[in-house]
Amino acid sequence: MKTVAVLGGGIGGLSAAYYLCKSPQLTKVIVLESSGRFGGWLWSSRRSDGAVFEHGPRGIRPAGPVGHNTLNMVEDLGLEGEILPVSYSHESSKNRYLYVRGQLHRMPSGFSGIFRTVPPFSRPLLFSLAPEILVKKGKEDDESIHSFVSRRLGKELADIAVDSLCRGVFAGDSRKLSLRSCFPPFYKAEQERGSLTLGLLLGSGSTSAVSPGPLAQRSVKESWAQWSLRRGVESLPESLTEFLQQSGKVQLHRETAVKHIEASASGWKVHLEDGLISADHIISALPAKVLSCVLPDSWQTLIQLLQDVSAVTVAVVNLEYDGSILPVKGFGHLIPSSEDPGVLGVVYDSVPFPEHNRPNGETTRLTVMMGGAWFQEVFGAPEAVTAESLLARATEAVSGQLGVTAAPSWSHVALHKDCIPQYYLGHFKRVESMRSFIRKNNLSLSLIGSSYDGVSVNDVIFSGRTAVQEVLAGGV
Repeated sequence: MKTVAVLGGGIGGLSAAYYLCKSPQLTKVIVLESSGRFGGWLWSSRRSDGAVFEHGPRGIRPAGPVGHNTLNMVEDLGLEGEILPVSYSHESSKNRYLYVRGQLHRMPSGFSGIFRTVPPFSRPLLFSLAPEILVKKGKEDDESIHSFVSRRLGKELADIAVDSLCRGVFAGDSRKLSLRSCFPPFYKAEQERGSLTLGLLLGSGSTSAVSPGPLAQRSVKESWAQWSLRRGVESLPESLTEFLQQSGKVQLHRETAVKHIEASASGWKVHLEDGLISADHIISALPAKVLSCVLPDSWQTLIQLLQDVSAVTVAVVNLEYDGSILPVKGFGHLIPSSEDPGVLGVVYDSVPFPEHNRPNGETTRLTVMMGGAWFQEVFGAPEAVTAESLLARATEAVSGQLGVTAAPSWSHVALHKDCIPQYYLGHFKRVESMRSFIRKNNLSLSLIGSSYDGVSVNDVIFSGRTAVQEVLAGGV
């Protein structure tokens, strides 16, 4: 019997199981999830009055091979009727803000935006972009994002725009994050074209080909910038779970923590709290540090590499206000670390997805993101922080930064410990070394999920697909 054990029932593990159960080569897939629910960080609250709140990822980008791949899955699961698309012409796509020096500033958008001086920047973007093509190519095999942008586009853009962007995407510090691992297209653009501007305009190298299905083709035709689902993004793992349950090939186990794994003559023995599972192959969708704790002690090289992948804690505070309280309309605003290290940004959820508002009575939904790489220094140890203090900090940010004087009519505080891996300098070498160890020791083990090849929902789903293709090609 050909059996694959999938460790972790987040979106990565569920996606791997989805691709596995479509293959006639496999007769059994076992998914082991330590918590009481599947879906991981994809977590939506649906109130009885119809309102929907996201406690993790919200809008998902449709672009590129990984975006098309996710939409192909959505279509296959029969969710296309649930899609809530947001086009590039929508006000939430065109209007994104920075909160700098105590004021909201709209980011330049469109072609004309690069010719004008737009606060908080001291000169037009053109003055940074034009000389960039003459900047010499970096000589190092990796570089921090802040260093790269300072070198090619100037310190002001690095300190304000890129610092804020990295806080919004990775909840991380641009001075520590790896350009090569966090923004591979930027690294490739410089390496292959000698210029960030030329590389992005002309394209750099080939990417993985994914044939877009009808839904992905529609996203291109209609110029989607992002999308969600009518009942929240958790509908995706819920539909995957239902698909797997009905496949007849997949065993789904909640509240089943993996205690230890060991190689056996026939493959693997997976030790659980109250039993043992045998498998021919393991696909681990566990966070790197969690996986390191269940490996055999003799694999110290791999254990150390996994433990070197850090992750940060983020507080996500959902707020609902009665009436229309926003002074501007857009996707939200980000805050550079120099302005307020504790608050990463505020998302104006009601603007891109008004369908998630309660149907009766006008309301405004916001999400305040806090902490990340600055959590410990601003809030202290996650174990000691109270929900009340996080809520107070979030409402204070909304009041001070958006001028909202009213108190929220509803709130929800979620503390996500170690939720976003940080790809520090040399991350690509660490991941290469991990997979090299696995190959050299001939281990039937695949590493997927946000710890390795990208932190976005699309990246994680695609990592599951890639691993399954490699497993099947190897004839498990």
